[in-house]
Amino acid sequence: MLVIRDKQIRSFEQATLHRFEEEMIVHSKEFSPRLCKVMEDEQLRVAVRLAIDHAMTYGFTNRGPIRLFIELMFLRGSAFDTDPQYPGLGNALRASDDQMQRAERMHEVSIDYLEKVSDPGAVNVHNALRNLSIFAKKPLRFTANNFVTVMLQEMNNLFPEKVTYVGNDKLTTLIDAGRIEAQKYGFATVRGEAMIVTLMFAFGHGCTNDPLYPWISRTLLDQRIIDPVARAARLEKKALTWLNHVITGNEKEAQT
Repeated sequence: MLVIRDKQIRSFEQATLHRFEEEMIVHSKEFSPRLCKVMEDEQLRVAVRLAIDHAMTYGFTNRGPIRLFIELMFLRGSAFDTDPQYPGLGNALRASDDQMQRAERMHEVSIDYLEKVSDPGAVNVHNALRNLSIFAKKPLRFTANNFVTVMLQEMNNLFPEKVTYVGNDKLTTLIDAGRIEAQKYGFATVRGEAMIVTLMFAFGHGCTNDPLYPWISRTLLDQRIIDPVARAARLEKKALTWLNHVITGNEKEAQT
């Protein structure tokens, strides 16, 4: 009689998981080629592994739901499940239905967002990235007293379709969270707060610790830059470099 010990079972499960991880890395490069292209392979592996582990905490064990979770990570950021910008995804994920039903509902919510916000070919997203690049270079008209009001207006200038879809209440929650996050890193100026809020608006509310955008966390935690103002300036410069790279890639792709 064949006896399979627990250690052998665990080894088999780990091998299966490793193969699935490799498949999802390949799929990620096909699903989000531009973002994956600017990431090192090892960083991509970290992001995919995190998404798989995170999906499993919600009871996702089937291939389809986990793959959807990974795709949503690329589309909405690694913390999409708690992001006030995407409450429909979080609500569907935490529903009491089985994983296939929840995944189907999340897919429906995602399609609705793509149709109403991104537009076919992600035209609105590309426009928003160009607007964001312009916004990062211009003087700000914020003060501590009018910060939320002006920030909402600037968000509408950057990505009006998204603002209409998400709504001011949810975006105000995001703004408040962004200002608190900025203070954690010593960004006491209005410009520093606006930058963090804008990054969260563009890349998800967990962007300051997202493996998809390691340049953000690395800059925020760079101990060589002691002055918070200098660190904020460095982060702004890196954001512009990243945006210009993506925008240039989008334009070249449109010409082919």
